[in-house]
Amino acid sequence: MAEEETQAPALAAIPRYKPYYMELTKGRTYAWCACGLSKKQPFCDGSHRGTAFRPVFHTATTEGEEVLFCGCKHSATKPFCDGSHNNLRGDYELDDPDSPANRAIPEVGPGPDGKARLDGGCFVCSVEGLALERRDGLAYARILGREDGALHQSYFLFRLEAGTGPALRFPERHVVLLCSAGEGRLAIGTRSFDLAPGTGGYVRPGEAFRLEGAGLVVYAAVCPLAEGPEFPAGMPADFDERFPERAVPLDPARRQNMADRFFQMLVDRSVGSELATQFIGEVPLSKAAPHRHLYEESLVVLRGHGMMWTSGLRTPVRTGDVIFLPRKELHSLQCTDPGGMMLAGVIYPGDNPSINY
Repeated sequence: MAEEETQAPALAAIPRYKPYYMELTKGRTYAWCACGLSKKQPFCDGSHRGTAFRPVFHTATTEGEEVLFCGCKHSATKPFCDGSHNNLRGDYELDDPDSPANRAIPEVGPGPDGKARLDGGCFVCSVEGLALERRDGLAYARILGREDGALHQSYFLFRLEAGTGPALRFPERHVVLLCSAGEGRLAIGTRSFDLAPGTGGYVRPGEAFRLEGAGLVVYAAVCPLAEGPEFPAGMPADFDERFPERAVPLDPARRQNMADRFFQMLVDRSVGSELATQFIGEVPLSKAAPHRHLYEESLVVLRGHGMMWTSGLRTPVRTGDVIFLPRKELHSLQCTDPGGMMLAGVIYPGDNPSINY
């Protein structure tokens, strides 16, 4: 049959359901296969001839540029992965926790600092028993810092039993907050926002904030790394009016499906955060297939229990625990709770928590 008479497929073929991780050569142009028929995935070999598909070209701008070329061919950000592969099947890709290989992986517990350390700098921290510092009714502790191998994020726990806490700030840092318990207010400069469990909050660089309420438990990812907060004598009035909305509540209407699970964006570009992204999601009874991310990730378990796995170790996780995942480190989260597990996470730098490889 002549090429011009060949029928174009309605949809691209799917060579695989995960992206292709590549480190590129500066100045080189790559032709990404769009049809899914190439035998040289993810690159074009001419197999699209006679179809409506054409390759997409990308020229590397830096030496060693790290990219995830779409493998499912359904991405809306071609040639790069946007997580669309997660919704092309009814179930999220899973792994069998009872396989012989997984049963042989040893389980570890927390050390004296409350952290169960896994492979590659991953850890799970139990916040119970953390040594807390106190300032004018506010108790706080740093959970994650440079000493843990973090490159981008510090992570803090704040507790306010009642009343109004002191003003605090992390100069020149982005602060992404998550309320896990209690109700109250987040004051930023001259503005104030409601806080309730599942609400995310965002404080821009240069702004100060304080917590007000009763029984508040708030986690904070601070990017870039910070040793600890400063406590100004009063509450500075600085507030970036370009981004008036700074608190985003949990809202079932804003859920995004990811196979048989979901997530909702809380803090993202819509509230002015361009590099740090916060999401909240639910994990059903299952063990995810081992995978990696190109971003650094911190997670807090809001409900449920399970097991955190890396390539050669595993440790239990439960409500209130904080999980740290360095970029590119192989990991898998298992939910063992019949009621499911709810998590809130912060990725940095990144804007899409559904991208994995």
